Amino acid sequence: MSSQTTLALDDSTPPAPGSDAAALTVLRVRELEFATLAALLARFGLVLHRVPDGVPIPGSFWGDPEAGVIAHNVYVRGDTPLHSMLHEACHLIVLTPEARALVHTDATDSDIEEDATCYLQVVLADALPGVGRARLMADMDAWGYSFRMGSTQAWMTHDADDARAWLAQRGLPH
Repeated sequence: MSSQTTLALDDSTPPAPGSDAAALTVLRVRELEFATLAALLARFGLVLHRVPDGVPIPGSFWGDPEAGVIAHNVYVRGDTPLHSMLHEACHLIVLTPEARALVHTDATDSDIEEDATCYLQVVLADALPGVGRARLMADMDAWGYSFRMGSTQAWMTHDADDARAWLAQRGLPH
């Protein structure tokens, strides 16, 4: 087999979830209108801040290029994955105003809040033109999110009843 044939076969194989190659396929904040992203977060009382390229992101739990959170503020750079911006914003959205005011970098309080955050970030993707649930779930899988059911889609469909109920009890989109 020639090297060209091998390359063609290799190119058709999707990158492994969580790999560096897969991470390169996810949508980044710079690929969407910043004003649209800021308006979505503003609906929930959050302020989106653009951090200049090359500058560390304040409040980032995982480090650059992941989004950061401090109180009602979400910080991103152009290279921040969209799923990261939505995820960190949703951590703040699911909190009470009193709890939100205390957040700096780490917003997780419990497993159910984490599940609700993951669920809500997928729901909110539908509010972004050209994104939607399917794309966001594919990005989450590519980045390496891990669910008992395997893929994000399988989790949303078969194992997220508790997250939906938790969001519904708080009057949040589900």
